Amino acid sequence: MIKKPARKIARKRRHLRIRNKLAGTACQPRLVVFRSNMHMYAQIVDDAKGHTLCAASTMEKDVASRLQKTSDVEAAKIVGETIGKKAQAIGITNVVFDRAGYKYHGKVQALAEAAREAGLQF
Repeated sequence: MIKKPARKIARKRRHLRIRNKLAGTACQPRLVVFRSNMHMYAQIVDDAKGHTLCAASTMEKDVASRLQKTSDVEAAKIVGETIGKKAQAIGITNVVFDRAGYKYHGKVQALAEAAREAGLQF
């Protein structure tokens, strides 16, 4: 009998494989996406120092007030727009996109495209 690995374990493996190839620097930090069943999170990380430079999520009051649901594509677009504006405010324009092992479609794609429209380049 063939046993499939659990989805969570498979995503973690993909994420580790991706992280071996890219890292954020002070000049070009890493834009990390995490999605749970209820919320979307994005943060910009400088891996050289190990610091989070800015973050946005559907749990923030100003973001949540604009949403009807926190777990759909529209929520991801608003989080992407918010992280893009926050990054522009602190002077970040170029980032490396880390999709964290998720497929690039749906919520992850919506967040990335909204961040690009807000001024981030990746």
